[in-house]
Amino acid sequence: MWYKTTFLACILAIAACGFEPLYVERHPTEKWSYYQGKFDTSITEELAQIKVEQASERIGQLVRNELLDSFTPKGVPSSPKYRLKINNIQKKKTEQALRNDITATRERVDYTLSYQLYDAKTGKKLISGDTLALLGFDIMANPYSTTFSEKKIEKDAAKVMANDIALRVAAYFHSILTKRGNPNEL
Repeated sequence: MWYKTTFLACILAIAACGFEPLYVERHPTEKWSYYQGKFDTSITEELAQIKVEQASERIGQLVRNELLDSFTPKGVPSSPKYRLKINNIQKKKTEQALRNDITATRERVDYTLSYQLYDAKTGKKLISGDTLALLGFDIMANPYSTTFSEKKIEKDAAKVMANDIALRVAAYFHSILTKRGNPNEL
């Protein structure tokens, strides 16, 4: 019984904090229209107009590939409205779980990068930010297993950072649409 009360309190807290779903149907005559079984396509249309620029480091390339899958699943736009640049990519390794002979059995890897979204016509910076992924892997007796684990967390880190960037960019477009009220005016 107490869990029902807790659940209800959580729902009320979320409703009271001003939570708004990113992908909702908006009508020009109404401020908001929720739960009609339709999704707002204006944000995804704007995301599809982003050209993600090349990155030099491997992790940057993986992040770019994830963003391309997220933003432009139908292909890169021929004349994009926005440019997304990924830079300042850093990778920091830290040995953990040391044995008595001072050899590590686990390694933590911290990936960080910066991103900037620009208007393609004017070159004006619209948003920028940093993202990070903190992951770890076990150091095995077999070097192949250790290398495979390290490559796996690199792909996982790329997914984490790409999802973070995609959500932040979508939230930016959502805030612009909320201010203007009409998805066709972006």
